[in-house]
Amino acid sequence: MTTVLIPFDGSDCAIRAVQFVIDRRERYAPLMLHLLNVQIPLGTGAVRIFIDSATIRKYHEETGELALAPARTLLDAVAAPYTVHIKVGHAAELIAEMAREYHCDEIVMGSRGLTATAGLWLGSVTTRTLHLADVPVTVVK
Repeated sequence: MTTVLIPFDGSDCAIRAVQFVIDRRERYAPLMLHLLNVQIPLGTGAVRIFIDSATIRKYHEETGELALAPARTLLDAVAAPYTVHIKVGHAAELIAEMAREYHCDEIVMGSRGLTATAGLWLGSVTTRTLHLADVPVTVVK
């Protein structure tokens, strides 16, 4: 079985990464997908004074589910097997960690996300993931 991790933030590049895997699913067969959304931590500093941790957790979960909806729609349409993961923290580090934890054979991700900063070729999360990952990373433009 081929296990593929797809980091997903709802950006056009992330949607194209999901479609890339769907279009090549016979190549990966049998296939198991891990769909990962990474949320930016909100529970630091002054935020914790005014908002309890349960509310922050709920916010991250709801925002992650909303972000993953387009990917889930695409994968459900072709009955592709997948597991959803919503994490909070630094995206590149969590992507590499998840790939190790779930023994992924490959990471397929978009070249730029919704929060990509200006760079020469790739977004900062993509560049950092390329350095941290122990498995092949396919970058979809």
